[in-house]
Amino acid sequence: MEHSHGNEEMHVLKKNSGFKSMDSHQHAHQKYTCPMHPQIIQDLPGKCPICGMDLVPMKGATDGHHHDNAMIKDFRKRFYVVFVLTIPIMLLSDMIQHWLNFHFVFPGSRFILLLLSTMVFIYGGYPFLKGMVGEVKSKNPGMMTLIGFAISVAFIYSAFTVFGLSGMDFFWELATLILIMLLGHWIEMKSVSGASRELELLIQLLPDDAHLVHGNHIMDVKTEMLKENDIVLIKPGEKIPADGIIVEGESYLNESLLTGESKPVDKKKNDNVIAGSINGNGAIKISVLHGTKDSYLSQVIKLVQDAQQSKSKTQLLADKAARWLTIIAIVSGIITFITWYFSGSGTAFAMERMVTVIVICCPHALGLAVPLVVARSTAISAKNGLLIKNRTEFENARKITTIVFDKTGTLTIGKFAVSKIVSLQNGMDESALIRIASALEQNSEHPIATGIIEKARELAIVIPPAINFKALTGQGVEATVENKSIKIVSPGYLNENNIPLPGSVFEDAAQTTVFILIENKLAGYISLSDAVRPESKDAIQTLHSNQIKSVLLTGDNKLVAESVSKELGMDSYYAEVLPHQKLEKIKELQNKGEYVAMTGDGVNDAPALAQADIGIAVGSGSDIAAETAGIVLVNSNPKDIVSLIMFGKTTYKKMVQNLAWATGYNIVALPLAAGVLYKIGILLSPAAGAVLMSLSTVIVAINASLLKVK
Repeated sequence: MEHSHGNEEMHVLKKNSGFKSMDSHQHAHQKYTCPMHPQIIQDLPGKCPICGMDLVPMKGATDGHHHDNAMIKDFRKRFYVVFVLTIPIMLLSDMIQHWLNFHFVFPGSRFILLLLSTMVFIYGGYPFLKGMVGEVKSKNPGMMTLIGFAISVAFIYSAFTVFGLSGMDFFWELATLILIMLLGHWIEMKSVSGASRELELLIQLLPDDAHLVHGNHIMDVKTEMLKENDIVLIKPGEKIPADGIIVEGESYLNESLLTGESKPVDKKKNDNVIAGSINGNGAIKISVLHGTKDSYLSQVIKLVQDAQQSKSKTQLLADKAARWLTIIAIVSGIITFITWYFSGSGTAFAMERMVTVIVICCPHALGLAVPLVVARSTAISAKNGLLIKNRTEFENARKITTIVFDKTGTLTIGKFAVSKIVSLQNGMDESALIRIASALEQNSEHPIATGIIEKARELAIVIPPAINFKALTGQGVEATVENKSIKIVSPGYLNENNIPLPGSVFEDAAQTTVFILIENKLAGYISLSDAVRPESKDAIQTLHSNQIKSVLLTGDNKLVAESVSKELGMDSYYAEVLPHQKLEKIKELQNKGEYVAMTGDGVNDAPALAQADIGIAVGSGSDIAAETAGIVLVNSNPKDIVSLIMFGKTTYKKMVQNLAWATGYNIVALPLAAGVLYKIGILLSPAAGAVLMSLSTVIVAINASLLKVK
């Protein structure tokens, strides 16, 4: 019987949420980000894992966003200044004058050319030179080292030509190279900032102020000042400032940005509310469950940030490839210089080829291929009620061949209503049976328990207290009520203890039945029905169309399991399975060669979630407690599970596309830059190489930005 009780079950809005609580010190802790790659956010100072630059302090997630904007503005400003300076540099260049067939020279023009080029080199090249120093210090040479080395060689060589060194200068190439690099980085940073915009939307969901009820007065306070048990008024149209429980009023709440659920949710007294959701047309008062820093939304933001920083095997492969490309670029550049120099082509030509090779091999596209997709996919996922804790599991969704579903609340609505009450003891009517059962169920949030409690309320029954409460793992609960030992158990418990089942119990296979024992004697039973979700059938059909098998794994009786399985067209089912047996069923499927995803509530299902190749915690928030699950779905909707698999496939496909483009571009461009086709008239200039390098980065960024949930 899928019956998880109050002392076992955890809810996302409770203090014992499965998210590890972050204390105030952790929230107050300084964060650090990379000026070049603002998606990198770390708790400690250090080097950017992408470019090696020193991480700079940031005060918080929103400040980080403002910092991103400042960096984008800085690159834009540098681009326009360099653009203005490049015009006279090109007019004073001998090569440009030769191409355009005009002559423009005057006394001191060479020194003015040097002065303007020096300004471009220092002001425009500063971010790259600083990045190069950071990479060298951290012994992690990367793209900044390549760019910094290329522009330094070009500038120093050109400067010496002004003072008598024979050869043609690279001033116009230097200026256009830096100009294009700045443009590429400006566009790149805008793309990175855009990829994390969904996370920024989450951060902005919390209102700045809240209406605190203080006696007969209402006073506005800062949201971060709210604490447990505070009473807060939320007016129509306002955002919920903190996780809480409604103590007065009723309204519809829009939770779409938090859970992905598009329909407003009806909320009334004693219902939980999530910080950041939007109130409808009714005023409500809530009792705050915990401070803002421990809210569900804060934990979601932390999870998303952690996921964006975590690396999967795909990303580690890309990082390794980028490091190798850096080494290959430097070695290839030196070999190119030596080859052309000793072939008699002259120092200027050999230097130009070396600079072009180094520039064109900058692993920007390769370094961003995966991080951009990661940043976007995790933020979009969180916005749609999908929280990625383990990147590798998410990307491996493409490998799933079998998905195992829990039944209650996932394939079914999860709202049980009492459909039959049968007393088997003389002197005990239906109301008395419900009264005894509700005493044990009053502390549980499980759908079966909720159904029994709702029936007690409907009959206006005063529920007696229960003491010595104890869970019977996977089989029910027991407690002492009015000095009598009471048990509510599953059919499996009766079978194990040789207690005969009444003949009329399972007349309707769609019903779930629990049995009430008083002093170990069968006193009666209560049947509840739980309708199958309308979305479940479509979800199972979609899985089948993608050659993925569906298996039902439930603690409910065989007749119920069979009925649900047949109605949905599932491949197979396992009924009356205890929590510890679920793990064995997962192993059985894996031994048959299946790549298994397991969905569960994250508490009793923890061993099975850990055993599965991919663990997916589901269940309207209680699943957050599943530390063993790599992926968390806020809603229990089976369509969300299918969306997860499809989105995982799409995300991985985008990563592969970006990696293929980034590596393929270098394979083609490097030989051209080295001049292997020089004899047939094909030769890339340093500026053309910079254009191609920047273009590859932009293509990767655009491709990542096209990632969407289908």
